[in-house]
Amino acid sequence: MAQRFHDKYRIPSIRLQNWDYGWNGNYFITICTAHHGPYFGKISDKMIELSEIGLFAQQFWIEIPNHFLFIELDAFVVMPTHIHGILVINKKEDKEFNLDSAIYMPGHNRFRNPGKNNISSIIGSYKSIVTKNAHKISKQFEWQNGFYDHIIKSDREFDRIRKYINNNPGNWGKDKYFNDVFL
Repeated sequence: MAQRFHDKYRIPSIRLQNWDYGWNGNYFITICTAHHGPYFGKISDKMIELSEIGLFAQQFWIEIPNHFLFIELDAFVVMPTHIHGILVINKKEDKEFNLDSAIYMPGHNRFRNPGKNNISSIIGSYKSIVTKNAHKISKQFEWQNGFYDHIIKSDREFDRIRKYINNNPGNWGKDKYFNDVFL
């Protein structure tokens, strides 16, 4: 059952409670538009044809390392209703952290501001700049609240996720949010 906070129900965090999302690591990110609206374009011949808003989504993702110098980009795709990408946090001064041996418990402070230079602040900045520019074209544009992340734990998993991202446009017809109306 969901907990109550300020007399409202809160959905428990899906984030790993023993992981600091500012630590060095590889993160698979998915961000969806609100109500899975096809704001970013359409799939034609297994390729994405980006709309103007889709071009913003692509452009500002590519610019993330210009604003967060410790970020490296890997596979990325803009789909009609969402984006998938791999962000690599590589802070030179940080030690490598191992998910299995992490003893730090950042999850105890989930209601505090998580600060800067972590996955949440990066995605928040990205969503904000895309929204600001998308509203010049469509005032209806919105992101779904939150985003999905997955900490990539092995090279094998990294390769599997990279392949999934790169093949995503070709698999659009199998997507759970695919709808012929979108085409």
